[in-house]
Amino acid sequence: MFEIAGTTLRIKMPEDVDHPVSDHVKKETDRIMDLTYIRTMIFDFADTEFMDSSGIGLIMGRYRTLGMRQGCVKAENVNSHIDKLLHLSGVHRYMEIRKAVEEGSTK
Repeated sequence: MFEIAGTTLRIKMPEDVDHPVSDHVKKETDRIMDLTYIRTMIFDFADTEFMDSSGIGLIMGRYRTLGMRQGCVKAENVNSHIDKLLHLSGVHRYMEIRKAVEEGSTK
């Protein structure tokens, strides 16, 4: 679920991102950042189907923890539901978002 490469931490998000999951990810990323210098955090939403407001809080909290620098928090493999949630909440202004490649897409 957590992968470190240099100063980048990649977090593979589960199918449902709710309050217990957000708490676990927060505690684990805090633990990792106590041991290793992390400059960039990438949330991989490839498997995520559901996320509530605690997921938004998690992302914003990690953004603040990393010093609120441009490009320090990124989201990858974002489906249309998660993308809509990130835009409605305003989080998209603080992070780079890469959408998932849809099957049958010509991209």
